[in-house]
Amino acid sequence: MEYDVCIVGSGAGAGPIIFELSKAGYKVLVLEKGPWLKTEDFSKDEMTATRRDAYTPRLADECHVIEKKDDGGRWSKESTAESGKSLWNGNCVGGSSNFMSAYFHRLKPKDFKLFTEYGEIEGANMVDWPISYDELEPFYTKVEEVIGVSGKVVPHKHLEPRSTPDFPYPPLATHMVSEWYIEGGKKEGFNVIPVARGIISQPKDDRKACYLSNYCGSFGCSSDAKGSSRAALINKALLTNNCEIRPNSKVFQLESNSEGIVTNVWYYNEKNEKQQVSAKIVVVAAQAIETSRLLLMSKSEKFPNGLANNSGNVGKNLIFAGGGAGSGYIDYADIQEPELSKFKSPATFVNQSLLDFYEIEDPTFNGKAKGGTIDFLIEHSAPMPKARTAKMDGERILYGSELKTSLHNYFTKQKKLRFEIFCDWLPNDDCHVTLDDQVKDKWGDPVGKIKLGFHDQNIKVGNYLANKAIKVMQNIGAKKITYSITGNPPTNLMAGGCRFGNDPAISVLDKNCKAHEVANLYITDGSFMPTGGSVPHTFTIYANSFRVAEKIMAHLQNMQP
Repeated sequence: MEYDVCIVGSGAGAGPIIFELSKAGYKVLVLEKGPWLKTEDFSKDEMTATRRDAYTPRLADECHVIEKKDDGGRWSKESTAESGKSLWNGNCVGGSSNFMSAYFHRLKPKDFKLFTEYGEIEGANMVDWPISYDELEPFYTKVEEVIGVSGKVVPHKHLEPRSTPDFPYPPLATHMVSEWYIEGGKKEGFNVIPVARGIISQPKDDRKACYLSNYCGSFGCSSDAKGSSRAALINKALLTNNCEIRPNSKVFQLESNSEGIVTNVWYYNEKNEKQQVSAKIVVVAAQAIETSRLLLMSKSEKFPNGLANNSGNVGKNLIFAGGGAGSGYIDYADIQEPELSKFKSPATFVNQSLLDFYEIEDPTFNGKAKGGTIDFLIEHSAPMPKARTAKMDGERILYGSELKTSLHNYFTKQKKLRFEIFCDWLPNDDCHVTLDDQVKDKWGDPVGKIKLGFHDQNIKVGNYLANKAIKVMQNIGAKKITYSITGNPPTNLMAGGCRFGNDPAISVLDKNCKAHEVANLYITDGSFMPTGGSVPHTFTIYANSFRVAEKIMAHLQNMQP
């Protein structure tokens, strides 16, 4: 088979490329490191989904090395095989999009020009994007229709321009506490608004509507309502007979020639045999850390420091999501019937957000600064995290009758409410990916070493937003409110490492996500993002991938004899 495009990975950055090129008649090969799990393989078994390596590699086989500062300010490193703190997010067809919570916020126009809007921040590598919101807007709209986004557009002061008046699917059903959050915000003059979700509330093609299982985030979807790359895009691409998926195929090198062209993609198959394949264009979408790692491993005479890395930018400016989370409790004893019966509902969708402080106007920030997003939630239905909380009394572990009483009270006398803070993780020189010079994976390849340095602005903004969220929680009667804003990244939200830009001296990719130095290499996962915005990244990764799909098709047309 002669392939037009070979795609490494199959998650949100790959799905639109697979979908659009297969539909257009191009021959597409997908190399996915993980297995090909189908809808029937996903269950709501908590042990399988969250406590075992069901969807991610065993750390003994494939780990990372994390480098962090200790309390004394000294850098030290540790393998995740030793710490058990995995950075893997979903290695299977469809990638981590199978397990996302699917909170779909668009970036705002100002997110595309943070340097212009807010100026230089000492210690942060701030740059404007090489594209504008207006260039990406049609593709946000396309994601809403093709992937399927449910929600309700309501006015607020940071509402981004839209080419359509509303989302294509009506909002998902929510717990009654959603209205409490709205009213709790009003008491402070805040405008708490609905959040769109990349989950369909009505059937779409062969996908069933969400059946409100209450086991969503971290769990694969057994109805295909969640807009994963697999369910929404790849399954349709396969119907064209132009798409081939090779699971259990771990790519370890992109071979290139003296002209800077990728000539072969080398991978291990499920028997651990080395295989190679070629295509006119190669697309890498292996998630930010692994994409940088692959390029750094792909050395040649022309690229002695790694493919597309003669500028030395590959792996630099890795970003996550800044912020943190908080919680409080509502005691059943404080609520009267009939409201109490409704409040006890096991429903876990809340889908309410506070965007009033997406831009902060406050003297403590010299007048104006980029802020962020507050999402309000209820504790997940999964019982194991609840049990882990209930087994502790401060620093003391409970046993016997004390533990039984604590478990009984936790599950029957209260409900835990939560909030999550999202703000920009400022790119900096102490957050990047390199290759570890000692630790190797089961194939003998060097693992990625991730230095996790963060900027103090992340903490300052996160704390400012948390104090706003606490006021809403207090207004609805929550007690025992606690929160944590730290420099520990949520590793399911990673981007950067191969940022795009107009200047090859400070970027890896051009504005169309083609490598500056490699004529037939595109990167379409979150690696392209120079800044991440103050929202989860997946919606924007999907939109950009649809945009780049058009550029790749134009590229292929120009290559035709």
